[in-house]
Amino acid sequence: MTVTLRVVLDQLVAPTSRDLEEASASLTQALIDTAPRGCDVGAIVPAPGLPEDAGVVGLSSETRLSMRRRELAASWQLGVAPGIGRGLIHSPTSLAPLVRHDRVNETHQIVVTLWDLRAWETPEELPRTELLAARALLSRIGKHADAVVVPSHAMADRLAAVAKAKLVAKVRVVGGAPAAGFRVPSDAVGRLRALDLPASFLLVSGGSVASDGLSAAFAGVSAAGWDGDVVVLDVPEGEEPAVAELASAAGIPEARVHARGSLDRWDRAAVLSHAVVLLAPSTRTDWPWRAVDALAVGVPIVAADTAVHREVLAEAALFAGEDGFGDALTRALGPDAERLRVLAGDRAKGFAWEASADRVWALHAEL
Repeated sequence: MTVTLRVVLDQLVAPTSRDLEEASASLTQALIDTAPRGCDVGAIVPAPGLPEDAGVVGLSSETRLSMRRRELAASWQLGVAPGIGRGLIHSPTSLAPLVRHDRVNETHQIVVTLWDLRAWETPEELPRTELLAARALLSRIGKHADAVVVPSHAMADRLAAVAKAKLVAKVRVVGGAPAAGFRVPSDAVGRLRALDLPASFLLVSGGSVASDGLSAAFAGVSAAGWDGDVVVLDVPEGEEPAVAELASAAGIPEARVHARGSLDRWDRAAVLSHAVVLLAPSTRTDWPWRAVDALAVGVPIVAADTAVHREVLAEAALFAGEDGFGDALTRALGPDAERLRVLAGDRAKGFAWEASADRVWALHAEL
């Protein structure tokens, strides 16, 4: 008898985040590639179903639901999940068909994944409708999920401090990784030209909200005396002027700041390959997507001194308090640059979706 693990792949049909889309595809392919004997992997997707270029090969089945993602999310948040059936269900995000079930007698499991804790840590930075939806979903996770995957022990510890004991008892740690196949493309220079970016720059990631830490990063850039360009990735649409204002307030001319939104893996790798240093100033307990990308490309990193950054980056980064980015950046640009590049490459070897998939299979076997 074959046991099928069905993965919720809404992000491959109607993505809300490029990082979640890539993580969903990368983990699912790794689950297929590492499936134990007698096991295979299927998909649960909203209408209209998986596109031909979904990037996942080898799925044994596709449970295609009648609703599109937006309606499906609203339905699942209310606990209405028709047409799902029983079995092993794994969601690479927090969205899942969370309903009352009997794991022992019905052999029905539901596992979800949390990549950030924004609804708890920085609720004031979220639109009210998004905050209420997130908290309603988190309430259902506490009641009905059989396990909750988080990508770091730092996040597990933070969750223990802010969530109810019933949810905390379900937490398991399974790390993330760069998108499958993430590497510098052969046409990196052409991609930079198409993005209208210079050939060398400091790289930062984030938007204008306080927890993204751009103010501290820009202050550090000025303190270090960097007079070149600064590229800011993952800027939410419409926040470009606010990012420019933050830079200007730190003494960085607007002409030297290049704000860009979310980029696909190839453009990101091209940009990272030309970055002198990556600044990772976010103070939230999120999975540090861009910093892990930077490790894969061997870019020196200066990161906010947080528990999650110390756990994920370890010795492959310099850490700075809110007022310490200038000194750390000076070191990363000078005497520590080559050491950090070597350590980044070594640290990158510890992040692979195949290892994450093995732990997911073990988790479902444990349940």
